[in-house]
Amino acid sequence: MKYMLIMRSTDAALEASQKVDFEEILNQMGAYNEAMLKAGVMIGGEGLADAKEEANFIVDFDQDPPLITDGPYGETHELFSGFWLLEVPTKEDAIEWASRCPLGPGSKLEVRRVTGEEDFADYADNEYIQKEAGWREEEEARRSAGTA
Repeated sequence: MKYMLIMRSTDAALEASQKVDFEEILNQMGAYNEAMLKAGVMIGGEGLADAKEEANFIVDFDQDPPLITDGPYGETHELFSGFWLLEVPTKEDAIEWASRCPLGPGSKLEVRRVTGEEDFADYADNEYIQKEAGWREEEEARRSAGTA
């Protein structure tokens, strides 16, 4: 099963992180990432730029055409600042890896199961379900060939 670990923080957690040497944070997160990679459970992950950065924006589909709004946006606790994608055999394994994350008070990980082909079994004959399976195979072949 695949799970996404979504990192969230409060203003207090962000303030507390400013009091910790950034290299220490890098080392803790790096060791966590390395442990997951060595265990073969991490299949992706990224940190995200601060929500206040000008390059960020929201696409609001409440109107037609959609409304584009530049950042900053949202309350700190509503935003996420990074994520990991894990592939583990059980929910309990996802809980174990999430619990090991080196985050402090005021931080949370929202853990969500990523849907898979089995979730769409009733629609296996759908053109786009079939195409997506092909796209996944192509992407895997690119990764295996080292051309991703």
